[in-house]
Amino acid sequence: MALTGRASTLSSEKSSPGVISGAGVSPGRTPGGAAAAETVRRGGQGRGLLASELGVLFRRRRTWAMLCALAAIPVLIAVAVRLSSAVPPGRGPAFLDRITQNGLFVGVTAMLVSVPLFLPLTVGVVAGDTVAGEAGLGTLRYLLVAPAGRVRLLLVKYAGAVAFAVAAPLVVALVGAAIGAALFPVGPVTLLSGDSIGAAEAMLRLLLIAAYLAVSLMGLSAIGLFMSTLTDVPVGAMASTVVLAVVSQVLDALPQLEWLHPWLFSHYWLDFADLLRQPVAWDSFLTNSLLQGGYVAVFGALAYGRFITKDVLS
Repeated sequence: MALTGRASTLSSEKSSPGVISGAGVSPGRTPGGAAAAETVRRGGQGRGLLASELGVLFRRRRTWAMLCALAAIPVLIAVAVRLSSAVPPGRGPAFLDRITQNGLFVGVTAMLVSVPLFLPLTVGVVAGDTVAGEAGLGTLRYLLVAPAGRVRLLLVKYAGAVAFAVAAPLVVALVGAAIGAALFPVGPVTLLSGDSIGAAEAMLRLLLIAAYLAVSLMGLSAIGLFMSTLTDVPVGAMASTVVLAVVSQVLDALPQLEWLHPWLFSHYWLDFADLLRQPVAWDSFLTNSLLQGGYVAVFGALAYGRFITKDVLS
Protein backbone atom coordinates (compact mmCIF):
# COMPACT_ATOMS: atom_id res chain seq x y z
CA MET A 1 0.00 0.00 0.00
CA ALA A 2 2.85 2.35 0.80
CA LEU A 3 4.46 1.70 -2.56
CA THR A 4 1.16 2.15 -4.39
CA GLY A 5 0.60 5.49 -2.64
CA ARG A 6 4.06 6.75 -3.50
CA ALA A 7 3.85 5.57 -7.10
CA SER A 8 0.37 7.02 -7.67
CA THR A 9 1.40 10.35 -6.18
CA LEU A 10 4.42 10.61 -8.44
CA SER A 11 2.52 9.33 -11.48
CA SER A 12 -0.27 11.87 -11.07
CA GLU A 13 2.26 14.67 -10.70
CA LYS A 14 4.12 13.41 -13.76
CA SER A 15 0.97 13.37 -15.90
CA SER A 16 -0.22 16.84 -14.85
CA PRO A 17 -0.83 19.15 -17.83
CA GLY A 18 1.40 22.08 -18.59
CA VAL A 19 4.78 20.52 -17.84
CA ILE A 20 7.68 19.41 -19.97
CA SER A 21 6.94 16.12 -21.68
CA GLY A 22 9.19 13.72 -23.50
CA ALA A 23 8.24 15.33 -26.82
CA GLY A 24 9.16 18.83 -25.75
CA VAL A 25 7.62 21.92 -24.18
CA SER A 26 3.86 22.06 -23.86
CA PRO A 27 2.13 24.50 -26.22
CA GLY A 28 1.95 28.07 -25.05
CA ARG A 29 4.91 27.73 -22.70
CA THR A 30 8.05 29.80 -23.03
CA PRO A 31 11.39 28.09 -22.26
CA GLY A 32 11.65 30.06 -19.03
CA GLY A 33 8.12 29.10 -18.05
CA ALA A 34 8.82 25.46 -18.91
CA ALA A 35 11.90 25.47 -16.69
CA ALA A 36 9.88 26.97 -13.85
CA ALA A 37 7.15 24.38 -14.36
CA GLU A 38 9.75 21.62 -14.30
CA THR A 39 11.17 22.98 -11.04
CA VAL A 40 7.69 23.09 -9.48
CA ARG A 41 6.95 19.57 -10.71
CA ARG A 42 10.15 18.15 -9.23
CA GLY A 43 9.58 20.02 -5.98
CA GLY A 44 6.08 18.57 -5.78
CA GLN A 45 7.40 15.08 -6.42
CA GLY A 46 10.03 15.50 -3.71
CA ARG A 47 7.48 16.73 -1.16
CA GLY A 48 5.10 13.92 -2.06
CA LEU A 49 7.82 11.31 -1.73
CA LEU A 50 8.95 12.74 1.62
CA ALA A 51 5.39 12.84 2.97
CA SER A 52 4.89 9.25 1.84
CA GLU A 53 8.17 8.15 3.44
CA LEU A 54 7.31 9.76 6.77
CA GLY A 55 3.80 8.32 6.62
CA VAL A 56 5.13 4.81 6.00
CA LEU A 57 7.75 5.16 8.74
CA PHE A 58 5.40 6.39 11.46
CA ARG A 59 2.61 3.98 10.54
CA ARG A 60 4.80 0.95 11.08
CA ARG A 61 4.17 -1.11 14.18
CA ARG A 62 7.92 -1.54 14.58
CA THR A 63 8.42 2.23 14.78
CA TRP A 64 5.75 2.61 17.43
CA ALA A 65 7.07 -0.41 19.32
CA MET A 66 10.53 1.22 19.50
CA LEU A 67 9.07 4.58 20.57
CA CYS A 68 6.99 2.84 23.25
CA ALA A 69 10.09 1.01 24.47
CA LEU A 70 11.91 4.34 24.74
CA ALA A 71 8.93 5.86 26.54
CA ALA A 72 9.02 3.00 29.04
CA ILE A 73 12.52 4.02 30.21
CA PRO A 74 11.49 7.21 32.07
CA VAL A 75 8.37 5.47 33.38
CA LEU A 76 10.44 2.64 34.88
CA ILE A 77 12.93 5.11 36.38
CA ALA A 78 10.18 7.24 37.95
CA VAL A 79 8.27 4.27 39.35
CA ALA A 80 11.45 2.68 40.73
CA VAL A 81 12.46 5.88 42.51
CA ARG A 82 8.93 6.45 43.77
CA LEU A 83 8.69 2.97 45.27
CA SER A 84 12.17 2.97 46.78
CA SER A 85 13.75 4.86 49.61
CA ALA A 86 15.86 7.96 49.05
CA VAL A 87 18.62 7.49 46.48
CA PRO A 88 22.07 8.05 48.00
CA PRO A 89 23.96 10.92 46.33
CA GLY A 90 26.48 9.70 43.79
CA ARG A 91 24.79 6.32 43.32
CA GLY A 92 23.35 5.40 39.94
CA PRO A 93 23.08 7.69 36.88
CA ALA A 94 23.64 11.42 37.20
CA PHE A 95 20.63 13.42 38.43
CA LEU A 96 18.95 10.27 39.80
CA ASP A 97 19.14 11.57 43.36
CA ARG A 98 17.41 14.82 42.31
CA ILE A 99 14.26 13.21 40.96
CA THR A 100 12.46 13.20 44.31
CA GLN A 101 13.12 16.94 44.62
CA ASN A 102 11.94 17.80 41.12
CA GLY A 103 10.11 15.54 38.69
CA LEU A 104 11.62 17.23 35.63
CA PHE A 105 14.88 15.42 36.33
CA VAL A 106 13.17 12.17 35.29
CA GLY A 107 13.44 13.30 31.67
CA VAL A 108 17.10 14.28 32.04
CA THR A 109 18.02 11.01 33.74
CA ALA A 110 16.08 8.94 31.20
CA MET A 111 17.87 10.61 28.27
CA LEU A 112 21.21 10.05 29.99
CA VAL A 113 20.39 6.36 30.45
CA SER A 114 19.14 6.02 26.85
CA VAL A 115 22.18 7.51 25.12
CA PRO A 116 24.70 4.64 25.35
CA LEU A 117 22.48 1.87 23.94
CA PHE A 118 18.76 2.42 23.51
CA LEU A 119 18.79 5.52 21.31
CA PRO A 120 21.61 4.26 19.03
CA LEU A 121 19.87 0.88 18.82
CA THR A 122 16.54 2.27 17.62
CA VAL A 123 18.12 4.85 15.29
CA GLY A 124 20.41 2.16 13.87
CA VAL A 125 17.39 -0.03 13.10
CA VAL A 126 15.61 2.77 11.24
CA ALA A 127 18.69 4.03 9.38
CA GLY A 128 19.84 0.55 8.42
CA ASP A 129 16.44 -0.22 6.95
CA THR A 130 16.24 2.87 4.70
CA VAL A 131 17.48 1.44 1.40
CA ALA A 132 18.09 -2.21 2.27
CA GLY A 133 14.52 -2.54 3.52
CA GLU A 134 13.11 -1.47 0.16
CA ALA A 135 15.50 -3.82 -1.64
CA GLY A 136 14.56 -6.67 0.65
CA LEU A 137 10.87 -6.12 -0.04
CA GLY A 138 11.50 -5.88 -3.78
CA THR A 139 10.12 -2.34 -4.01
CA LEU A 140 13.33 -0.37 -4.58
CA ARG A 141 13.34 -0.62 -8.37
CA TYR A 142 9.69 0.41 -8.53
CA LEU A 143 10.45 3.53 -6.51
CA LEU A 144 13.22 4.38 -8.95
CA VAL A 145 10.96 3.80 -11.95
CA ALA A 146 8.22 6.03 -10.44
CA PRO A 147 10.43 8.17 -11.15
CA ALA A 148 11.87 9.25 -7.84
CA GLY A 149 15.47 9.57 -8.97
CA ARG A 150 18.30 8.03 -7.01
CA VAL A 151 19.61 11.22 -5.45
CA ARG A 152 16.15 12.40 -4.42
CA LEU A 153 15.26 8.98 -3.03
CA LEU A 154 18.49 8.87 -1.03
CA LEU A 155 17.81 12.33 0.44
CA VAL A 156 14.25 11.36 1.34
CA LYS A 157 15.42 8.16 3.01
CA TYR A 158 17.95 10.08 5.08
CA ALA A 159 15.31 12.67 6.00
CA GLY A 160 13.12 9.86 7.30
CA ALA A 161 15.95 8.53 9.45
CA VAL A 162 16.61 12.04 10.80
CA ALA A 163 12.91 12.47 11.59
CA PHE A 164 13.05 9.38 13.78
CA ALA A 165 16.31 10.60 15.36
CA VAL A 166 14.44 13.76 16.36
CA ALA A 167 11.34 11.93 17.58
CA ALA A 168 13.19 9.36 19.72
CA PRO A 169 14.84 11.65 22.33
CA LEU A 170 11.81 13.95 22.23
CA VAL A 171 9.57 11.07 23.30
CA VAL A 172 11.93 10.23 26.18
CA ALA A 173 12.01 13.89 27.31
CA LEU A 174 8.26 14.50 27.12
CA VAL A 175 7.25 11.21 28.73
CA GLY A 176 9.86 11.78 31.43
CA ALA A 177 8.52 15.25 32.17
CA ALA A 178 4.93 13.96 32.25
CA ILE A 179 5.55 10.98 34.56
CA GLY A 180 7.87 13.09 36.71
CA ALA A 181 5.18 15.74 37.17
CA ALA A 182 2.64 13.04 38.02
CA LEU A 183 4.73 11.32 40.70
CA PHE A 184 6.96 14.07 42.09
CA PRO A 185 6.79 17.79 42.84
CA VAL A 186 7.73 20.20 40.08
CA GLY A 187 9.20 23.59 40.82
CA PRO A 188 12.29 25.74 40.31
CA VAL A 189 15.29 23.74 39.10
CA THR A 190 18.78 24.20 40.48
CA LEU A 191 21.27 24.01 37.62
CA LEU A 192 24.80 22.64 37.70
CA SER A 193 26.09 26.21 37.95
CA GLY A 194 24.12 26.68 41.18
CA ASP A 195 21.54 29.06 39.68
CA SER A 196 17.81 28.41 39.90
CA ILE A 197 15.36 28.69 37.01
CA GLY A 198 11.60 28.33 36.83
CA ALA A 199 9.79 25.20 35.70
CA ALA A 200 8.94 26.69 32.28
CA GLU A 201 12.57 27.52 31.51
CA ALA A 202 13.62 24.13 32.85
CA MET A 203 11.24 22.49 30.39
CA LEU A 204 12.87 24.49 27.62
CA ARG A 205 16.28 23.21 28.74
CA LEU A 206 14.87 19.68 28.60
CA LEU A 207 13.82 20.22 24.99
CA LEU A 208 17.26 21.65 24.21
CA ILE A 209 18.84 18.45 25.53
CA ALA A 210 16.52 16.43 23.28
CA ALA A 211 17.62 18.61 20.34
CA TYR A 212 21.28 18.05 21.30
CA LEU A 213 20.76 14.29 21.24
CA ALA A 214 18.91 14.50 17.92
CA VAL A 215 21.91 16.29 16.40
CA SER A 216 24.21 13.71 18.01
CA LEU A 217 22.37 10.89 16.24
CA MET A 218 22.51 12.45 12.76
CA GLY A 219 26.02 11.15 12.15
CA LEU A 220 24.92 7.64 13.10
CA SER A 221 21.93 8.01 10.76
CA ALA A 222 24.28 8.83 7.87
CA ILE A 223 26.42 5.80 8.72
CA GLY A 224 23.28 3.63 8.74
CA LEU A 225 22.22 5.05 5.37
CA PHE A 226 25.59 4.12 3.87
CA MET A 227 25.46 0.63 5.37
CA SER A 228 21.98 0.24 3.95
CA THR A 229 23.25 0.87 0.41
CA LEU A 230 25.81 -1.94 0.72
CA THR A 231 23.36 -4.80 1.11
CA ASP A 232 19.88 -5.99 0.27
CA VAL A 233 19.52 -7.58 3.72
CA PRO A 234 18.19 -4.94 6.15
CA VAL A 235 19.12 -6.93 9.26
CA GLY A 236 22.77 -6.85 8.24
CA ALA A 237 22.72 -3.07 7.77
CA MET A 238 20.92 -2.57 11.09
CA ALA A 239 23.32 -4.81 12.99
CA SER A 240 26.45 -3.24 11.50
CA THR A 241 25.21 0.27 12.32
CA VAL A 242 24.47 -0.63 15.93
CA VAL A 243 27.79 -2.46 16.29
CA LEU A 244 29.67 0.59 15.02
CA ALA A 245 27.89 2.72 17.63
CA VAL A 246 29.01 0.34 20.36
CA VAL A 247 32.57 0.13 19.00
CA SER A 248 32.82 3.92 18.87
CA GLN A 249 31.86 4.16 22.55
CA VAL A 250 34.29 1.40 23.53
CA LEU A 251 37.13 3.18 21.73
CA ASP A 252 36.10 6.43 23.41
CA ALA A 253 36.53 4.77 26.80
CA LEU A 254 40.12 3.68 26.15
CA PRO A 255 42.62 6.24 27.49
CA GLN A 256 45.31 4.83 25.19
CA LEU A 257 43.34 6.21 22.22
CA GLU A 258 42.84 9.70 23.59
CA TRP A 259 44.14 11.21 20.34
CA LEU A 260 41.27 9.51 18.50
CA HIS A 261 38.45 10.49 20.87
CA PRO A 262 37.58 13.91 19.38
CA TRP A 263 37.04 12.25 15.98
CA LEU A 264 34.61 9.59 17.18
CA PHE A 265 30.97 10.38 16.41
CA SER A 266 29.92 9.30 19.91
CA HIS A 267 32.50 11.41 21.75
CA TYR A 268 30.21 14.34 22.60
CA TRP A 269 26.99 12.39 23.14
CA LEU A 270 27.05 12.93 26.92
CA ASP A 271 28.19 16.56 26.92
CA PHE A 272 24.68 18.00 27.10
CA ALA A 273 25.29 18.90 30.74
CA ASP A 274 26.51 22.29 29.46
CA LEU A 275 22.88 23.06 28.68
CA LEU A 276 22.16 22.88 32.41
CA ARG A 277 24.29 25.87 33.27
CA GLN A 278 23.50 29.56 33.56
CA PRO A 279 24.18 31.01 31.10
CA VAL A 280 23.99 28.14 28.63
CA ALA A 281 27.41 27.02 27.38
CA TRP A 282 26.97 26.46 23.65
CA ASP A 283 30.54 25.31 22.93
CA SER A 284 29.79 21.60 23.20
CA PHE A 285 26.61 21.97 21.11
CA LEU A 286 28.56 23.71 18.34
CA THR A 287 31.48 21.28 18.45
CA ASN A 288 29.14 18.31 18.39
CA SER A 289 27.18 19.79 15.47
CA LEU A 290 30.36 20.30 13.45
CA LEU A 291 31.51 16.73 14.15
CA GLN A 292 28.14 15.24 13.19
CA GLY A 293 28.06 17.44 10.09
CA GLY A 294 31.39 16.00 9.05
CA TYR A 295 30.10 12.45 9.42
CA VAL A 296 26.95 13.34 7.47
CA ALA A 297 29.06 14.82 4.66
CA VAL A 298 31.50 11.89 4.47
CA PHE A 299 29.05 9.01 4.79
CA GLY A 300 26.44 10.84 2.76
CA ALA A 301 28.97 11.11 -0.06
CA LEU A 302 29.86 7.42 0.32
CA ALA A 303 26.18 6.48 0.25
CA TYR A 304 25.68 8.63 -2.85
CA GLY A 305 28.67 7.10 -4.63
CA ARG A 306 27.50 3.60 -3.82
CA PHE A 307 23.81 4.11 -4.59
CA ILE A 308 24.10 5.86 -7.96
CA THR A 309 26.34 3.06 -9.25
CA LYS A 310 24.41 0.23 -7.61
CA ASP A 311 22.78 -2.31 -9.90
CA VAL A 312 19.25 -2.41 -8.50
CA LEU A 313 17.72 -5.81 -9.19
CA SER A 314 15.05 -5.89 -6.49
